[in-house]
Amino acid sequence: MLGGIGAQEILLILLIIVLLFGARRIPEIARGLGKSMSEFKKGLKEVDEEIKKDEEPEKRKPPEKKNLAG
Repeated sequence: MLGGIGAQEILLILLIIVLLFGARRIPEIARGLGKSMSEFKKGLKEVDEEIKKDEEPEKRKPPEKKNLAG
């Protein structure tokens, strides 16, 4: 699908973006997008760490000794 996009099409898309948002707004939009992506990655990392933390006690937990004598 994206293999058919050439340099001319990309330039046309960039020109449309500049016309819609203006040259001054594009850096602001890019900065906001970058901050959003970094926050998203930070959240994913925290979730992964939380999952790993929850799994560790299960691995370290010694097996329970069962009393077979009754």
